[in-house]
Amino acid sequence: MKRVITYGTYDLLHYGHIELLRRAREMGDYLIVALSTDEFNRIKNKKSYYNYEQRKMMLESIRYVDLVIPEDDWGQKERDVERYDVDTFVMGHDWEGEFDILKDKCEVIYLKHTEGISTTQIKKELYGKDAR
Repeated sequence: MKRVITYGTYDLLHYGHIELLRRAREMGDYLIVALSTDEFNRIKNKKSYYNYEQRKMMLESIRYVDLVIPEDDWGQKERDVERYDVDTFVMGHDWEGEFDILKDKCEVIYLKHTEGISTTQIKKELYGKDAR
């Protein structure tokens, strides 16, 4: 079984998120999504509209997602790759190069984002500023 993992906040879930999850799932047989906790988001200076449990419930209802785990800190990615016997690590292209350190443990792929949609764009249009 080929295992794939990806990370994110997945706030204001939109079709770009679904597309990323679909593409990540196509790379393997089992997709793990590490979801940033509310506490970790505060460390990253990110504010989510939905809390962790609500975002987790939404992700768990998506057919491409097999398991949702909490992401609590920056250093957990390497531990997760080992713990869950991950074959492929997937992130959006805006993180390109940031996780190349994992290449000795698994395949690392950076996917191009879906054009025309982003959480930052939605928040900007809703709130009139970069509410990242």
